[in-house]
This record gives sequence, structure tokens and C-alpha cells, in this order.
Amino acid sequence: MTPTQNSPILVTGGTGTLGRQVVDRLRAGGHDVRVLSRRPHDDPAFVTGDLATGEGIDAAVAGAQVIVHCAGSAKGDEEKARTLVAAASRVGGTPHVVNISVVGADRVPQDGRVDRAMFGYFGAKLAAERVVAESGLPWTTVRATQFHDLVLKVAQGMAKLPLIPAPSGFRFQPVDSGEVADRMVELALGAPAGLVPDLAGPRIHPLADLVRSYLEATGKRRLLVPVRIPGRAARAVKDGAVLAPDRAVGRRTWEEFLAGVTSARSSALPS
Repeated sequence: MTPTQNSPILVTGGTGTLGRQVVDRLRAGGHDVRVLSRRPHDDPAFVTGDLATGEGIDAAVAGAQVIVHCAGSAKGDEEKARTLVAAASRVGGTPHVVNISVVGADRVPQDGRVDRAMFGYFGAKLAAERVVAESGLPWTTVRATQFHDLVLKVAQGMAKLPLIPAPSGFRFQPVDSGEVADRMVELALGAPAGLVPDLAGPRIHPLADLVRSYLEATGKRRLLVPVRIPGRAARAVKDGAVLAPDRAVGRRTWEEFLAGVTSARSSALPS
């Protein structure tokens, strides 16, 4: 079932990097959008609910024909997805759940403590995928590579150190969050499609190069020190588990994103 123009579309995580852009695009298309938030808002489009506790979720999903699940965190994604689909099933109807996941969710091992401590996000996303797929509701999941915005935050954090430990062999293929939002909206307005092809950025970069380009753009001088990260998950990342070279469909490059941020902030990014 595809939504009609006036059918409610619920967006979880609607104030985050991805969700905010999904909401803007849906509204621009004239769709009736509900935004799930843990905090009350003056905007009547916002509904208050907490996926961690389940409070308010029944009311949030009631009547929604489509649920765009953008909410995500470092932990708890499986439980939050379970809370969401349970409420949707309990309230009635069969809303189409459109879920965002991460490239490599099924390829980054979670065997040891180091694996889970450093790369547990991938395991949590895979578990959430399974919850959605096994919910009995119509569903679509798309896996994307890391957003430019996330790479920027990581680089900003690393640049606060006088010596930057750069995991050796790590490569990433960052994608523009706005392009992911475009894809999420396209999927939300279409029929349920299960696991759809990955969405990855146009270029693959060593992590050290991404950090160096940030340092150059901000005029910072730091020494990058290669470090070896142990564990099977780290080995999988080095071997390209988080890359999708055959799905390099993103258009905006990391360099273009960084130049845009630099220009918008008068050539002075936050440290």
C-alpha cells in the first residue's frame, strides 16, 4: 500500500540529522507528517513518545499508514524497533515501516568485547533489521554508509587531541545525508520492497585522509599516529565490510561537503 496525500506519515528520530531532512521533504510534498519526539513541542505535528520506555508510542503510531524509522543511537536500537513494531501491530492496521540501517550490518562480527565495544552499532542495526523484517508488517530497509555529518563529528573530536590515533587500514565511503533523506522519502511513498540496494557515497577514503582534509580545512596542525585495532570486527572493516563500491550512487563528495561547511562558517569550523 502506498500512502495517499493526506495519509499520516510518522517519522521517528525526526529531529536528528536524517529525520529532520525527511520531515522537511515530506512536508514540502504536501504530506501529513507526524514527528515523534521525547520532548513536547509547540508544533502540533510533533507527538511525544519514548521508544526506550514505550510511553506514548501507541498514540503516535495510531492511524499512520507509513512509519519512517530514522531514530537511532549507539545502543538500544533492537529494543526500540521492537517497541515500535509492537505498538504498530497492537494499535491495528498494517503500516509500511521504512527503516534505515548501515552498510556492513551483516558483515561486521560481534564476537568479542572489543568488537562489541567499538563496533556494536553494526550489531544493533542488524538486530533492528531483523525485528522489522519479522514483525509481520510491510517493510522496507535501506542500508547507507556513514554520513558526511558523522565523519565531520568524528574528525572534530579527534582534532581535539594533540596526537591523533588513526586506526590503520580503516576506509570509509561517506554519503550525503540529504541524498539518503531523498531515498527514504522515495521509499516511504512507494510500495514495501524488503531489503533494497545499498546507498553509498561516491568515493572511498582512508580514515586518516578524511581527518587530514578536515585539519587542512580548519588550519589545524596535528600529528596522526597509526594504531592497530585488534579483533575480527576491525579486520572486517579493513577488508571493506563497511564499503559498497558497486553502490557508489551518492553524488556529493566529502570534499564538496567540507567546503560547504567551511564556507557557511566563514572558514572557521568548530574545534
